[in-house]
Amino acid sequence: MPSSIKKFQVTFDCADPERLARFWCEALGYVVPPPPEGFETWDAYDRSLPPERQGQGFACGDPTGVGPRLYFQRVPEGKVVKNRVHLDVRIGTGLVGDERLAALEAECTRLVALGAVRERLLRADGVYESCIVMRDIEGNEFCLD
Repeated sequence: MPSSIKKFQVTFDCADPERLARFWCEALGYVVPPPPEGFETWDAYDRSLPPERQGQGFACGDPTGVGPRLYFQRVPEGKVVKNRVHLDVRIGTGLVGDERLAALEAECTRLVALGAVRERLLRADGVYESCIVMRDIEGNEFCLD
């Protein structure tokens, strides 16, 4: 019987695919895969493409192979409304109270140094634990959870 669990990729529309991919590599501990066979670097591969396709996309993935691949594709329009889907970066799993807040704040500080923007802290309310709403370097919302 085939598995009902499917592998999936998360795709981001963006202005600068490589820059955004490298931000998320740093944020998640992901890595850029090796360039295609026959190319020493991704830059060399990119230069081999027709001019209209150069810089069109970039990807990164979980080095363990467990998490989803992230793909970043260049689109002409900028981001204008709230994301319908966002990533929750699971920093505080299993932590509560001050210990959770300290872990969230430490990761927030690290990501702000990489260019992310802190939006707001949502404090625990008896139903949900605290989280921090942020934006990546192109304005995409995500949460430190």
